[in-house]
Amino acid sequence: MPFARKRSELAMTLEVRRKLEQIAKSRTESASRIERATALLAYSQGISVSDIARQISTNRPKIERCIDKALQLGVLTALKDLPRTGKPSVITPEARTWLVNLACKKPKELGYSYELWTNRLLAKHARQYCEEAGHPSLANINRGTVSKILRRSNVRPHKIVYYLERRDPEFDRKMAQVLHVYKDVQLLKQKDGDAPPIAVISYDEKPGIQAISTTAPDLPPVPGVHSSIARDHEYKRLGTVSFLAGIDLVTGHVHVVVSDRHRSREFIQYLTTIHAYYPQDITIRLILDNHSAHISKETRVFLSTVPGRFEFVFTPTHGSWLNIIESLFAKMAKTFLRKIRVETKNELKQRILTWLAEINESPVVFRWKYKIDSGSVV
Repeated sequence: MPFARKRSELAMTLEVRRKLEQIAKSRTESASRIERATALLAYSQGISVSDIARQISTNRPKIERCIDKALQLGVLTALKDLPRTGKPSVITPEARTWLVNLACKKPKELGYSYELWTNRLLAKHARQYCEEAGHPSLANINRGTVSKILRRSNVRPHKIVYYLERRDPEFDRKMAQVLHVYKDVQLLKQKDGDAPPIAVISYDEKPGIQAISTTAPDLPPVPGVHSSIARDHEYKRLGTVSFLAGIDLVTGHVHVVVSDRHRSREFIQYLTTIHAYYPQDITIRLILDNHSAHISKETRVFLSTVPGRFEFVFTPTHGSWLNIIESLFAKMAKTFLRKIRVETKNELKQRILTWLAEINESPVVFRWKYKIDSGSVV
């Protein structure tokens, strides 16, 4: 009597069959998926369960479970393991919530000297106070379990991510004002051959540039011996200088004053420099922050001596990123000031002026793009 199959036939589409064939021939799929795909393909071709088990060197119950799962849940679902209940959780949901709530507080609020939690410290605190808080299931918790609970709750109390609080209630209005100036600069650049009626300068100070001297001479690279410059670890601090700079947004020319400090008198010195540079019949518009030197009594007295000559556009508080001159400062820090060593402060000043002279030989016109054409600038 011929073999009579008691189980239902396994129906599958052409697309599913091609998927099974691809998995069965794969060299990167897991062994369990390859075995199940091979068994289901063989069953769909009418091969008996015993022959299938013999072909792939396994047992009948394993093949029967795979086929029954495919008949009940679908062919592709049968290729993977179904979720299991697992070991019952010992730590209650309430205890997990209490632990996460602890992690959201700073250790110093609970009497510790630490600023941030470590998993070990949090586990120790939980073991010590869990009975008192009504969560005895945490009596034996360790730092590994603490890490898993915090990871599932997406809480990382050992990390700090910095943010910038907007403390200026008129931030949006001031930002729009600055962006309007940048938009005007674009229009000024389109007037070929015509002298612009206004000069727009992005200005700021870079204080605290350190003059650092070496205690031993640098050794140049020597082929076959050492490929880089050798420098002694010891160094000597000679003081700091301040870099007061403004970039003309139309021409790219950089106006600069290098001094020991950046008080009102140095700012007035900078204003005097650009006042002498530009024709007397144009307005000089400066984009700058609200540093005390920019609005001091001394500065206002100077401005009263040249009425209508200067126009200040202030960036909002904590909005220095809106000032294009910061791009020049970033370039300066990453290139010119990187690893610089000098013998005196005056040498540092002279080298800064030389660097600016090199830049002004081929000035770069910076352009602002962020939100310049968005609907937020009204």
